[in-house]
Amino acid sequence: MPKLSVIIPCYFNEENIPVTTRELLANEALFPADVSFEYVLVDDGSEDGTLQALLDFRAAYPAKVRVVELAGNVGSYNAIVAGMAQATGDCMAIITADMQDPPELMVQMYDYWQKGLKLIIGNRQDREETGLQQLFAKGFHALMKKIALPNIPDGGFDFVFFDRQVAEHILRLHERNSNLFYLMVWLGYPYVNIPYVRRKREIGKSRWTLKKKMKLFIDSILAFSFFPIRAISVLGLALGLAAFIYGLYIIGLHLFGSQKPEGWSALMVVVLFVSAFQMTALGVIGEYVWRGLDAARNRPLYVVKELYESEPAATSQLT
Repeated sequence: MPKLSVIIPCYFNEENIPVTTRELLANEALFPADVSFEYVLVDDGSEDGTLQALLDFRAAYPAKVRVVELAGNVGSYNAIVAGMAQATGDCMAIITADMQDPPELMVQMYDYWQKGLKLIIGNRQDREETGLQQLFAKGFHALMKKIALPNIPDGGFDFVFFDRQVAEHILRLHERNSNLFYLMVWLGYPYVNIPYVRRKREIGKSRWTLKKKMKLFIDSILAFSFFPIRAISVLGLALGLAAFIYGLYIIGLHLFGSQKPEGWSALMVVVLFVSAFQMTALGVIGEYVWRGLDAARNRPLYVVKELYESEPAATSQLT
């Protein structure tokens, strides 16, 4: 009897949990009768009543619900990894707690998994959000597709269904400062893409801030592309060539021309431009160096404060 583990990262989702869990339970009726379900809900250091809402859900369905309480906020991707480590299903799905992604799509994903596919992606073909949020999302994924992973679907995705084998690969990689969903595609498994329209959030306020979006943008590029380093090399060579040609021009004026080069302002513009390039290059290199240092320290991606499951478990766990 196949077992499906649904992994849900939760952060300040107190109001969402009752609605989310109700929809997920109703969604079970769409699956074949022989499929069993496990819900792994990860509280990512929420400071509202999210944990209590998760525990209430577990109290109602103790046989199928696991709640992972993390010691602090580590980000949704690390929280998902924590959920993967606790999931026991033959296949797994990741869905957000705000129900912007349609849970009924998991039925079609499950059918593809039954046919032998290890990875099924729910691709946001369009979204009901408007304005800068939609523009940022489309621009981000279009850029990543061009310079890093050409085989990712258009529009981005964070609703995926995958085999346990994929989860085991992700856990062994133990990557940090990366993009978990791009990492799944990077593994190289053939996947099928199911487009859908992402719903507008109806309950609660998104904690997906501009700061977090920028970090994900930088992490994704540096984790999967050498473009920043290559761009520095190309620009450095171009500036060097321009400096060489200009140097020859100045020498020529001194040797053969009567007009002497003047212009303190022009000189300062050149100096400031080159200095800005050097500082930007050092910043990009520093980002790579810091990520190497962070990996070398090998600190845990998360710390489990408490694990609530059917069987007694230790109250502190590192991974």
